[in-house]
Amino acid sequence: MPMYILSNDEVQTFHNDGYVIVRNLFSAEEINKLYSLATGDDVVKNNAFDLNDQTGKKTKLTLWFKPGNDLYSLLIRSERMVYSAAKLLDSEAPVCHFHTKLMQKEPKVGGAWEWHQDYGYWYKNQFLFPDQLISIMVALTEANKENGCLQVIKGSHKLGRVNHGFAGEQVGADMVMVNHCLDTMEHVYVELQPGDALFFHSNLLHRSEANLSDRPRWSLISCYNSLSNPAYNDDSTAWKEPVQVVPDEMLMQSEAVGASNEGDFLRKENDPALKESGWEKEVETKL
Repeated sequence: MPMYILSNDEVQTFHNDGYVIVRNLFSAEEINKLYSLATGDDVVKNNAFDLNDQTGKKTKLTLWFKPGNDLYSLLIRSERMVYSAAKLLDSEAPVCHFHTKLMQKEPKVGGAWEWHQDYGYWYKNQFLFPDQLISIMVALTEANKENGCLQVIKGSHKLGRVNHGFAGEQVGADMVMVNHCLDTMEHVYVELQPGDALFFHSNLLHRSEANLSDRPRWSLISCYNSLSNPAYNDDSTAWKEPVQVVPDEMLMQSEAVGASNEGDFLRKENDPALKESGWEKEVETKL
């Protein structure tokens, strides 16, 4: 299988729009192997936590920092992920892995994510350069309007960081600015098939609605950082350790090994983004 890296046209789309969609970045066989493992992984389940949206519905996720040798990490460390991220990050420094989230939006009960920028969270980790942070979301199940797929505001990364406050237990963007963007820019529903990937800028405004369907929506979101981008308020270490890249074929050639209990998992109470700074109360985050 030839190695896939984003084309120059895809890179240009990313810089223009704040995101780019790559269809079939991972094969059906690769996704089936990963999703089958994830749904039965007790370590992932036991390290999951909920964040309430503004209506009280719960969004469930498991977040870890340092990639290892499990099946998830072989995706995180794969050539197609890391080398494509390198083409989008505004730095020649090595690519590091900040964290990966396994998003578990269950049927009927999976809550919404409010409008936000990822850098609205990571600003509190005191990363300096938002252009040196990127997220790659890989769909493990179909994502559509019915089950609460991601929504983005095309080109909104060009605003820079918008003020954020608390929205339920989440961090939400200033809705005055969000509404200006919605009046000015294109609102896009990002519908994906399993194996499709969305590359998006840390300042792209995005949200998702609750999953009111009968089908789950699961995805992996891996966040990468340039080694030249320090975080001055973050106790994790993966963000300053270059990724040890593995060949793409490893995902299918390796045994389906799940997460380890020794994994470097986030505890909700330790997340700097969820701690009160004082100025959050001045930001209107309600729709």
